[in-house]
Amino acid sequence: MRNVVLIARRELLAMVGTMAGWVILAAVLAVDGLLFNSFALEGIRRSAEVLTRFFYFSSGTTMVAAIFVSMRLLAEERQAGTLPLLYASPVQDVDIVLGKFVAGLAFLCGVTLLTAYMPLLILIHGKVSFGHLAAGYLGLVLLASACMALGTFASALARTQIVAGILGGAMLVGLLVAWQLSRVAEPPFAGFFAALALHNLHFVPFQSGVVHLRDVAYYLLVTWVLLFAATRVVEARRWR
Repeated sequence: MRNVVLIARRELLAMVGTMAGWVILAAVLAVDGLLFNSFALEGIRRSAEVLTRFFYFSSGTTMVAAIFVSMRLLAEERQAGTLPLLYASPVQDVDIVLGKFVAGLAFLCGVTLLTAYMPLLILIHGKVSFGHLAAGYLGLVLLASACMALGTFASALARTQIVAGILGGAMLVGLLVAWQLSRVAEPPFAGFFAALALHNLHFVPFQSGVVHLRDVAYYLLVTWVLLFAATRVVEARRWR
């Protein structure tokens, strides 16, 4: 665990200390702010509906930001030629993957939580259910975790950051399109694709203020499977 913390701290400081990290932070806040003002408040008087729309749009920026943050985690080390230094250090492959993942997730959660002032603006002319607010942000954190794990897996596979971003984006789109496949497929494949989809079935309850154990379990399982796969990729590359 100590190695994971050390790697995560090193990676997090690198994110905060580069222009790319601040650009991602500024872009997420700017896009969320524009969408909140343009769509979440447009023609809606009920506070619950405004909050639901806010979490719907925020989920999109969270998924995109996760791909941009994660594309550098392992691919940058390989591209810069510093990955052999990590291999030579007294850390296990799982420590490398978890350390990188924890740093990316901590950065993304920090960016996400900075948007909290937007739904709180509803208090000026309306009411906010803090249970709804907590459920929505829990959903965003779980979604960020799954997307960050997906991006970490893509970064482990790729040799450059650009390829990692393209690969991670393609896999993310595939998990999103699974919902559309569920609408045209026949049973039992319709149910399988619906359960596999990253957003529609599993995130919608969170944005409405409802927490289901199955949705929490789904995002945690996706995170675990993808991090396990990323660890196996790092192990395979170490012994090449």
